[in-house]
Amino acid sequence: MIEATSCGGVVIFRGKILLLYKNYRNKYEGWVLPKGTVEEGEEHNETALREVHEETGVRAQIIKYIGKSNYTFSTSYDVVNKDVYWYLMMADSYYSKPQREEYFMDSGYYKYHEAYHLLKFPNEKQMLEEAYSEYQVLKQNNLWGSKKYF
Repeated sequence: MIEATSCGGVVIFRGKILLLYKNYRNKYEGWVLPKGTVEEGEEHNETALREVHEETGVRAQIIKYIGKSNYTFSTSYDVVNKDVYWYLMMADSYYSKPQREEYFMDSGYYKYHEAYHLLKFPNEKQMLEEAYSEYQVLKQNNLWGSKKYF
């Protein structure tokens, strides 16, 4: 078994959530949150910000760590056990550009209920729930987008 670690973000701008659509060789892969593999010498928060930027073109800022998910998948030669560390992030515009080299064909911001139903993986839906709940608390307390929270 191979152990792997990734980091990603639930990126929010004006109440909407950033998603990516992956399509590999015309095979439907589904809608996902941006995430990727930790590189040598990188902290988890650095990986999350870098991967969000690489996969979506979005320069986000981390609001807070929201949790870890874990899943297992099989490759042709082994089984991979992956931990993913997730962060609630804030973007400063609706701009996004999907990374074609990673087979992302579309990206965009969606209302919570749309994003929830579009997401392919249950663990990403769970992270979306936790992040959006935190976002609502911050917004209710006038802390979302405020420098006093950081």
